[in-house]
Amino acid sequence: MTRWSRSYSLLAVVVLALAASACSVAPRKVPSEAQAEPRRDVLASLTLAPEVEERILALDPERISEEDVRTTLAVAPAPQIINLHGGIYPVYLSMYNFARFLRDMGYPFDRIRNPGDGRLSHSPYENSAHLAGLVAWYYERDGLRPMMIGHSQGGMQAIKVLDELNGAFAKSIPVWNPLTDAAEDRTTIIDPITGRKRPVIGLKTSYVAVVGAGGAAFLLPNQWIMAGRLRTIPDTTVEFTGFFLGVDLWAWNVEGDAQSEAYHANGTAEVRNVTLPASYSHVLVPVTRHLADDPKMRAWINNYTPYARNLPPIPEGDSDNILWAADVWFGIKKHWCLELQRLIRAKQARQRAHRTPEAADSRLVPVAP
Repeated sequence: MTRWSRSYSLLAVVVLALAASACSVAPRKVPSEAQAEPRRDVLASLTLAPEVEERILALDPERISEEDVRTTLAVAPAPQIINLHGGIYPVYLSMYNFARFLRDMGYPFDRIRNPGDGRLSHSPYENSAHLAGLVAWYYERDGLRPMMIGHSQGGMQAIKVLDELNGAFAKSIPVWNPLTDAAEDRTTIIDPITGRKRPVIGLKTSYVAVVGAGGAAFLLPNQWIMAGRLRTIPDTTVEFTGFFLGVDLWAWNVEGDAQSEAYHANGTAEVRNVTLPASYSHVLVPVTRHLADDPKMRAWINNYTPYARNLPPIPEGDSDNILWAADVWFGIKKHWCLELQRLIRAKQARQRAHRTPEAADSRLVPVAP
């Protein structure tokens, strides 16, 4: 399918859907006999070969090649990615397309899928406290802090989840189990790095990226609470990237908004603002799977760094949305590596501690680096 035929086909579907419903969400199936996954000692269950651990620790998180993904990162666990799509049916298809781009670039598909019902993206109409509880469940299971990628109203929802984790709306949040699609009877987890009990409130995600957030979504009652707080990023993520389109009528953005309406941290989060070309479509930005299928585009994306003064020319061909795809893939690779390094160092610190006489008490565990 050509660039324009793909774009117009999806736009036609969206226009028809707008006439039918402004509040529909993607259909999902809840398992009828889901069982709770037992909690485990994450550090003890990390059984990577010593040479793999050393290869991971030797990686430069900001220079991850395609070979590094295939031969090193892909043989280790990966953080859960929580995709959040826009609010108009069937815009979720754009994020489903992006999920398959990630899979084709080498990210484990079982860390993109919801482990309960298999969905590849969450609706912005889901309860943001439930999503915050989901972040806690994944972190306790994996020892790797999850990532969130939000599109349109899903971008607003991602920031709302960060505010939830920061305690902006409630003093406590229950853990949300994706296998049962229900809250657990607890508001704390056992931190897999320290081995200590801690509340859901205050947990961090590793990386969050949003595109096309704001604008018309402020008119929806479920997003009124984000008025005056959308551009402020709390400490509940390590890194955040906010993407603006050069012209975005849906998000009410015009050229220069990445500077005048920039996202900013109110603490320690690393925040970047990026302007994408005005030719990019608000609805279609996440449609990126075609890029992974083209060897030239794939190589360009894998070699991309946001810190280069002069990017190499984009290859000829269907390069729709390549700048967004490359920047987000860079962030995902970076934090996949950083989270693994954090986990391996914690495991090795525990092993060293248990080899000393002072570690006779097996409850001694390292503090997270």
